[in-house]
Amino acid sequence: MGHKILLIDDEDDIRTIAEMSLGTVGGFEVVLAENGRRGVALALSEKPDAILLDVMMPGMDGPTTLANIRSKSEARGIPIIFMTAKIQAKEREAYLALGAAGVIPKPFDPMTLATDIKAILGWT
Repeated sequence: MGHKILLIDDEDDIRTIAEMSLGTVGGFEVVLAENGRRGVALALSEKPDAILLDVMMPGMDGPTTLANIRSKSEARGIPIIFMTAKIQAKEREAYLALGAAGVIPKPFDPMTLATDIKAILGWT
């Protein structure tokens, strides 16, 4: 059985591509959320092995969503990887300081997304 990944992203096309990439190429079970509020709820109900979280979203952005997930004891330990187009060293350091396990640049390569996640999390 593959790992379960929760993808939180407000863009339909990103969710579709990532779901195919992670499910078909990576063999992960994929759960999708279209915004931070739904993502927090699914983090609690689905108990994913990791969360892939868009930084820039309307309403509740990525850092706010991360803080909300971290505030729930039952979801606190889930590793969270940010996805963002802003990948300069300063931003990357800020995301890691917030408690992210890693940062994946957007646009991502659908053929290597699952491998990139496994590398960040030390999964074999």
